[in-house]
Amino acid sequence: MSVGILGKKVGMTQVFDTEGNSVPVTVVQAGPCTVTQIKTVDKEGYQCIQIGFGTTREKLLSKAELGHLKKSEGSPVKHLQEYRVSDTSGYQLGQQLDVTQFSDGQVIDVIGTSIGKGFAGYQKRHNFKRGPMGHGSKNHRQPGSIGPGTTPGRVYPGKKMAGRLGGKRITVKKLILFQVDAANNLLLIKGAVPGKPGALLSIVPAKLVGKAK
Repeated sequence: MSVGILGKKVGMTQVFDTEGNSVPVTVVQAGPCTVTQIKTVDKEGYQCIQIGFGTTREKLLSKAELGHLKKSEGSPVKHLQEYRVSDTSGYQLGQQLDVTQFSDGQVIDVIGTSIGKGFAGYQKRHNFKRGPMGHGSKNHRQPGSIGPGTTPGRVYPGKKMAGRLGGKRITVKKLILFQVDAANNLLLIKGAVPGKPGALLSIVPAKLVGKAK
């Protein structure tokens, strides 16, 4: 995995390309992020770069967290994220990472937490069909049978039923980075990304096996 960047979702808007076509984009306030730790195989058993994003007050962090951040001589940060890399020689503690590591038209993956929608029925949650709506039907929005009776005498784990919808870690792959605004630390990503405005996002270069559409 390459080193990515953390950002905050601002919202959605539309921009126009060189041909005058309207393109829906998500605006992300990304970085700058500080390298807070460099992990190596000899010490931690694996190689990764840890970065911090967002400012916070010292009293909201523990002494252990403040001591950890003091090594990079950075201000208290709200979020920490690790990215595994094959080579850590190009990074140093306290280094600032910003949107200039990305380029217009680059293919990226965006990781975030989807919007929580509370307790939902099986139709809204799993897109099931409804039952007959006639007066004689007693199965309009009920789930129906959930399994055999005597054997196995239980409901198998993973059965699609009503429950909490959303609020999960989601990765949207192979999105196109429409524009990089280095002056304002903004990324304009073509399409929608997980979460509501203000949500934390992790943006990483995509691993392309085939040609992206």
